[in-house]
Amino acid sequence: MNTRTLDLGCTFRYSSLAPTAAVFQVKPTDNAKVTLSRESWTNSAAVDSHDFRDAFGNTCTRLVLPQGITTFEYAVRAEVPDAPEDVDTDAPEISPEHLPDEVLQYTISSRFCQPDVLGTHAWRQFGNHPRGYGRVSALCTYVHEYLTYTIGSTNSLSTSVDAWTTGQGVCRDFAHLLITFCRALNIPARYVFGYMPDIDPPINTGPMDFHAWTQVWLGDRWWDFDARHDRTRKGRVVIGRGRDAADVALVTTYGAPWLQMMSVTAQESRATQA
Repeated sequence: MNTRTLDLGCTFRYSSLAPTAAVFQVKPTDNAKVTLSRESWTNSAAVDSHDFRDAFGNTCTRLVLPQGITTFEYAVRAEVPDAPEDVDTDAPEISPEHLPDEVLQYTISSRFCQPDVLGTHAWRQFGNHPRGYGRVSALCTYVHEYLTYTIGSTNSLSTSVDAWTTGQGVCRDFAHLLITFCRALNIPARYVFGYMPDIDPPINTGPMDFHAWTQVWLGDRWWDFDARHDRTRKGRVVIGRGRDAADVALVTTYGAPWLQMMSVTAQESRATQA
């Protein structure tokens, strides 16, 4: 299989009035289709850190932000398939009684996804739609067309119901609303975020950033659905998966340091392009 080479990473600059414990989630998780190399994690204050796996298998980095200003930088090179994510229009929905035990948690309400609130609407709109991959694809298109992508329209406390009420959101809200509708129909769905380059063809998403999308359990595996773009994409590299954004926070701080700057790199390697 042909591959593409990506340069991925991020930079954070924090100012803290006192030493502050923190957990970062910026490193890609294990994926048989993605090969990582040239990984580095540096900081301006020589802060000690160590990695651990959270309850969802995501790689997290623990450290203590020192008093003052500290810059952290993560970088990695990734070889990814030169192809969009898999699609199987024949993938079936699985009835709850036949779902794997570990998948059941993705069928119920969570902090930001509230199928108990939006369930009536989901069943009214899609209850009679043919079950399977096609119904999830229709839900994805519905969310894509219903919400208007608006930076600043929601915040870290906004739920899928908030996005539904206002009709606006960012990629996180598109993912949460699709998850909510899927769960309302007893279809397991989980939140995913990671790096996604703007390649083949570029769709002008603006400055590079992290991206959130949805994975849905159909047949015997998880499938990617992206309500923000409503199309397959190349180069997705997963950082974290969970019930919703609360399970895969980019940074968790046990205090109130000031984030002075954050930047993200997610692009095809210039060495490859040359």
